[in-house]
Amino acid sequence: MSAITEPPTFAAGVPVEIAKIDRELKKLWEQGGEVMTRASLINLAVYSEQPASLAENTRIVSEITREHACRAIVIAADRGAVVDRAEAWISAHCHISRAGGKQVCSEQLSFALSGCYIGMLANVVFAHLDSDLPFYLWWQGELPDPIDPQLWTWVDRLIYDSFAWQHYDEQMRLVEAAQEEAHQRVVLCDLNWTRLVQIRLAIAQFFDGANPRDRLRDIDRVQITFAPGYRSTAILLTGWFAAQLGWEKSATFGSAAIHFADKGGNTIAVALREGEGEPISGCSLFSAGTEYRVEHARGADLLCVSTHVKGTERMRQLMPAGSNDPVRLMREELMRGGPHRVYLRAVKAVRDLI
Repeated sequence: MSAITEPPTFAAGVPVEIAKIDRELKKLWEQGGEVMTRASLINLAVYSEQPASLAENTRIVSEITREHACRAIVIAADRGAVVDRAEAWISAHCHISRAGGKQVCSEQLSFALSGCYIGMLANVVFAHLDSDLPFYLWWQGELPDPIDPQLWTWVDRLIYDSFAWQHYDEQMRLVEAAQEEAHQRVVLCDLNWTRLVQIRLAIAQFFDGANPRDRLRDIDRVQITFAPGYRSTAILLTGWFAAQLGWEKSATFGSAAIHFADKGGNTIAVALREGEGEPISGCSLFSAGTEYRVEHARGADLLCVSTHVKGTERMRQLMPAGSNDPVRLMREELMRGGPHRVYLRAVKAVRDLI
């Protein structure tokens, strides 16, 4: 039995023939009349090979479209199926506008592909993009090798989560190959990096104001606490320190600490400690007798940010915390722009350690 078998109708989806999708979409909007307003700012394709992913990704897209109107193309693929199959559904995610009254709606096109039809992925996607809007591709799980290079022809931003990768360097080579195929036009967006946004902002604020260079130069030790399975997230945070502060990796030992050298030749030890809680539940920087501490308690929406001088707390404040929920991670990523150069520098600094 196919691993992606779905009921004929799911999440208000209407089964359609692939060749008649445009015609059926037109009917869908005609039936909505003046109550429904179609909105779309981007094309968002979501690809997964996980069982039952159509239903779960439909739920995620429904939440995302509350803040980011788009044409969503949700694809479930089954590489292990013995039957060649291509099925499609259409639906709309409608939310009441802030002004009230009309419903603002985003289209969703859903596909279940198996067997030889998986090789038609690029054609399926390109045939159903919404005009010239930016195209974001969210690839869940590991990328296969090889990938049809035609897929990258229109992709503007490739979204993935390196947390789920078992072979990091191999996967990075594939996404870098995608960039080359697209002549460096594709922006790489790692949700594992997105998890760190609020923690990085909290750490950065310690060094605002007068003489930040002195405090940064005196850092000699960093301690990061991460949840089981999130060591790669902790190493990405380590890469951010190294990239931004100009540290060069000098030596590693075991799996508990990484040693760097700053531009003055001083040694910095980054200790990685596993513990229950959020993906990154704590990060402390030690500089000339001062500890700069950020803590994220399990299930909390806030970070506790504090400064300790020779063991005495001198400052404490609360700052927003990030979330490990895929909807909130995607919302955060979709609000961001630019080429993510800091991320690429962080990866370069610690790539061989992930």
